[in-house]
Amino acid sequence: MQSSEEEYPTSSEHTATESKTPAAVVPLAGRELQPLVGAHDQYLRLIEDQLGVQIVPRGQQLNILGSSEAAQAAQQVLNRLLATIRQGRELTESDVRYAIQATDSATEQSGNALLAEPIIVTHRGKPVRPRTAGQAQYVQAAQDCDLVFCIGPAGTGKTYLAMAVAVNAMREGRVSRIVLTRPLVEAGEELGFLPGDIMEKVDPYLRPLHDALHDIMGADRFHRHLSRGSIEVVPLAYMRGRTINDAMIVLDEAQNTTPRQMKMALTRMGLGSRMIVTGDVTQTDLPPAATSGLINAIEILEGVGGIYVCRMTGKDIVRHNLVQRIVSAYAANEEQSISPHQEQD
Repeated sequence: MQSSEEEYPTSSEHTATESKTPAAVVPLAGRELQPLVGAHDQYLRLIEDQLGVQIVPRGQQLNILGSSEAAQAAQQVLNRLLATIRQGRELTESDVRYAIQATDSATEQSGNALLAEPIIVTHRGKPVRPRTAGQAQYVQAAQDCDLVFCIGPAGTGKTYLAMAVAVNAMREGRVSRIVLTRPLVEAGEELGFLPGDIMEKVDPYLRPLHDALHDIMGADRFHRHLSRGSIEVVPLAYMRGRTINDAMIVLDEAQNTTPRQMKMALTRMGLGSRMIVTGDVTQTDLPPAATSGLINAIEILEGVGGIYVCRMTGKDIVRHNLVQRIVSAYAANEEQSISPHQEQD
């Protein structure tokens, strides 16, 4: 175990640190310090480690020591986090990590969208907002465009945000119903015989859509809408032959469609309908030789008017911080396995 002298600065070091002129200052109001610094100052330590600064709480302000450029970046991060706190939202480590990543100018330009009104407030009073610039662009496109494709790795909120946009559109009367669909493809497992009627058999595949709506609307309200038909959760195969008017259609896990299925799904849109198509092109469960309908559709429809393609990355992952590292490690491994073949070609 380290000695206390090694773990903590001496009194002379502490005095020297406090006497330095800060390169930047962040003023605080009320009781903002504790939620901002996190348990055991973990958020401050993270910002210090990533940006190479020292942050010293002094009364109702934070003094930032370091180079002018690094201090300004830390000041930007802290102000963004304070804005989140002032919205009444509890900070997470993901919020802090994204705020650090967002210090580049390109991301900063779209950062204001994160501070806008929530998409919707859940039945438990929790506001649902985009938490990264990529998510903000996705939500804006889903609200403005008739057809949006959103591709990105696990944990970027593709499905959940689509559910929030869809429920909000129905609440505001912009559509009269919601139709949610998925292709029924097993994720590398043979489930075999499933008991029950047809809807009970397909329920495990559609459960993630149910879960998202339960969280947003509450189970009772969701099932009331389901029984009235104002919300449908159906397998993709059941969409053939239909024309769906005045609805928000969400096609989830679209990387598991074939090109024929994708064309069929896209052409279900009727008058007054809008569609969001989500998927992770790195996790296709189709046979190895099969072409993903999602990849094929984006190639064909890129540049077509009225269609928006949103590409989220590992920077938009808002789950456990390990998920971002896992996605990055798998991506790096895939690049290494591909490069020898490319060199041979």
